Amino acid sequence: MKELNYPIKFQPILKEKIWGGTKLCLELNKKIDLPNVGESWEISNVEGDTSIVSNGALAGKSLKNILEFYKEDFLGNKNYNAFGNKFPLLIKFIDAKEDLSIQLHPNDELAAKRHNSFGKTEMWYVMQAEPDANLIVGFNQKVTSQEYLQHLENKTLTKILNFDTVKTGDSYFIEVGRVHAIGAGVMLAEIQQTSDITYRIYDWDRVDNLGNERELHNDLAIDAIDFNMKDDFRTAYSKLPNTSNKMVSCPYFTTNYLPIEAQSIKKTNNYDSFIIYMCVEGEASIKTENALETIIKGETILLPATITSFEISAEKATLLEVYV
Repeated sequence: MKELNYPIKFQPILKEKIWGGTKLCLELNKKIDLPNVGESWEISNVEGDTSIVSNGALAGKSLKNILEFYKEDFLGNKNYNAFGNKFPLLIKFIDAKEDLSIQLHPNDELAAKRHNSFGKTEMWYVMQAEPDANLIVGFNQKVTSQEYLQHLENKTLTKILNFDTVKTGDSYFIEVGRVHAIGAGVMLAEIQQTSDITYRIYDWDRVDNLGNERELHNDLAIDAIDFNMKDDFRTAYSKLPNTSNKMVSCPYFTTNYLPIEAQSIKKTNNYDSFIIYMCVEGEASIKTENALETIIKGETILLPATITSFEISAEKATLLEVYV
């Protein structure tokens, strides 16, 4: 088991998107030889896109192989009992040079019935935003399903959507059934359930380089939209230095905001879970009993559940701390 007990890094899985840009390369140091890269999947066990370890004794092993071999030692007992050999989270960095499609995600019940998949509850942490960049989250008024369909038919959907101008540090919790989109000029970190199920309802009438529009999923989406959701999607959180400040806690994941300033912090893992750290600013070192790894802005690292105590050091860094 000793070969498991170190901070694990994975090779990013880069996704070219019609709306993608260059910030993942220029600002997050991703090695990119493709244009319009919109997503870096940092940790993934999505079918066909499973992450590969890039460091240490497990280098070259896939996340799928590790789960099958190490089981609860990797995930934690409660997580393994709940998810078996399925990794429950998908971790991403996203760069939107242009607006993403307006979309939503189905809940667990619909996703299982229609796609044999988890639902897709997610959260966003804005790492950088151009002036006046925005996110679309929910509606700007009370809307019935009939009114929604009328706006969809008349191509006036944007009139009833809520546009939020955003800045670095803003955080949003996107529950299943909530209409949303990332706007042009926003780069963010995304934590979500392991699912790639998206219902696209409007794509700004754009076409690809062959003149083709992307597929819409309005027949599926109408049953998945929750028209009674509260406007509680903005996440307020403290920013106390050298402290894990809770941002989001839901049945699928907990995310904490951890700013480190000229400090070495001793941490204890009593969550019966793996812990993920996404570095969204600066550089930090993570020291376990047997290993020392550095994490810089744009990198992600995972500590298996068997690591119960460790130390994080930095002159100045900001990490997102994630566990289940």
